[in-house]
Amino acid sequence: MSAANLAQYGAFLLIVTLLVRPVGGYLARVFSGERTWLDPVMRPLERVTYRIAGVDPTAEMDWKQYAGCFLVFGLGGTLLLYAVLRVQPLLHTFDPAYRPGALAPDLAMNTAISFATTTTWQAYGGETTMSYLSQVVGLTAQNFLAGAAGLAVGIAFIRGLARERTPLLGNFWVDVTRAMLWVLLPLALATAPLLVWQGVPMNFSPYAHAAVLQPTAYDEPVTDPDGKPVLDERGQPKTKKARLTEQIIALGPVAALEPIKNLGTNGGGFFNVNAAHPFENPTPLANLLELLSIAVLPAALTYTFGRMTGRPAQGWVLFAVMLVLFAAGLLVCHLAEQRGHTLAAEGVDHAASDLQAGGNMEGKEVRYGITVSAIQEETTTATSTGTVMSFHDSYTPLGGLVLITNIALGELIFGGVGAGLYSMLYFAIIAVFIAGLMVGRTPEYLGKKIERKEIMMAVLALLISPLLVLGFTGFAMAIAPGLASILNPGPHGLTEVLYAYTSANGNNGSAFAGLSGSAYYNWTMGLVMLIGRFAEIIPVLALAGSLVRKRVVPAGLGTFPTTGPLFVALMIGVILIIGALTYFPAYSLGPIVEHLLMQAGRVF
Repeated sequence: MSAANLAQYGAFLLIVTLLVRPVGGYLARVFSGERTWLDPVMRPLERVTYRIAGVDPTAEMDWKQYAGCFLVFGLGGTLLLYAVLRVQPLLHTFDPAYRPGALAPDLAMNTAISFATTTTWQAYGGETTMSYLSQVVGLTAQNFLAGAAGLAVGIAFIRGLARERTPLLGNFWVDVTRAMLWVLLPLALATAPLLVWQGVPMNFSPYAHAAVLQPTAYDEPVTDPDGKPVLDERGQPKTKKARLTEQIIALGPVAALEPIKNLGTNGGGFFNVNAAHPFENPTPLANLLELLSIAVLPAALTYTFGRMTGRPAQGWVLFAVMLVLFAAGLLVCHLAEQRGHTLAAEGVDHAASDLQAGGNMEGKEVRYGITVSAIQEETTTATSTGTVMSFHDSYTPLGGLVLITNIALGELIFGGVGAGLYSMLYFAIIAVFIAGLMVGRTPEYLGKKIERKEIMMAVLALLISPLLVLGFTGFAMAIAPGLASILNPGPHGLTEVLYAYTSANGNNGSAFAGLSGSAYYNWTMGLVMLIGRFAEIIPVLALAGSLVRKRVVPAGLGTFPTTGPLFVALMIGVILIIGALTYFPAYSLGPIVEHLLMQAGRVF
């Protein structure tokens, strides 16, 4: 790895680290009801919202009420978006020549579930399937709403550890409203003009039609108006090497969708190729803004956690775990791609030189190369965003293994907005439970005893993901409809299916590709998205509801310290060991065996 690579990676991680405290402190003030500089503008809007919705902002909820509101909110948004997509031909398109039809029931339901769960899995091409109003009224709106709901749950979990001897976790409707008005909407409004400045379109104009010269596959004869061949001065028929064709250039309100898809850790692009499209990601500065939009909010929630619990050091411990795992994954992914030898057996030269960047450039964005592609894909899979710049299907087996593992571990590095924090926290609870077993003492976390009920809820939340991913993958590999859509049989095909269900369960939305669109995968992945989003939230909130009732016990001589390098190492070990024990058998049949086959082909 060159010094330039390290400088780029180090600069990005440094910027994220420097923003954790100010952004995290702001989030703590917002959700604690403290005064912020946006209050003069947002307080009146907040009061109007509560009055229209009939919400009493002073009434708080226990975990069951909070979970019920979350479920109603998410499922209601799913049905509303489904209706919008089914009646799409009736909506204004702003382009009379381009009127997309209604989405098929399976695709409409898959897309509706996808955006209502922040997955934004795209089994369609945005610019060819969606109208402008579907993109803005349907998809962009759900990006805001679903992202705010996830942030609200993360804040409720923090209250479960911050409060004591009460059943109340806050008011879901208040948390969602404040997440929208004080966090997501201002950040989106601030980011969008910067992206427009960098070249991201923001219009409702008809698609542009441009005349271009297209090389011909063969020499086309030149004919006169009567259709007879035109002869040259030697009496031979004239031919043309190129022909004039028309290219349709998709435009639209891209800058309206781009900020919130990243801020809300959604990821679904306006265009089919997502962040590889020059209209979504036109410059290095635009790419940096989008990467920071993805990573900063989830990372900053660790400081919010420390601030709201009154123990800042605890928040920095969680951030340190995230940072170490992120840096390790980035290092492995970069080295795997830079030293990739996927075609070395065929004599392809992958060495860096003055004429080429070197490494495995297949499927990479040539404007940015392996370095930026690696940090983009590490960021987009370590969070639940899925804003892809390069095709994961073309990564080396080890590079792809890093990406799928980021999602499979629960996307806790840095995770989705809210989701990454509570995923990391229930790993912390499991870690202190294991530490307590090793030293023979009752485990405690932040002064609260971790007993049978808490560990059961944490383990239940942990087990939902592998049951869904491995169960649906195994079933798909055993029946004809599942096998029929696999375009790459063998271990790579298994990896593609495994990645698809991992991405759906993790509400990520990125894909390994290689699966042709089918009703079977639309329905089953929609089901996995629903369960992966909503079923996991219930034990998480139940865990918060149990913790919030406990009293805080002062630390004693037998208390296991949960700050410092020892606990950071323990948490990293627990996360990696649980992940390895859970998914290693499946990975050994997919990316690992594919890597060994690639190495055998290269050596022999």
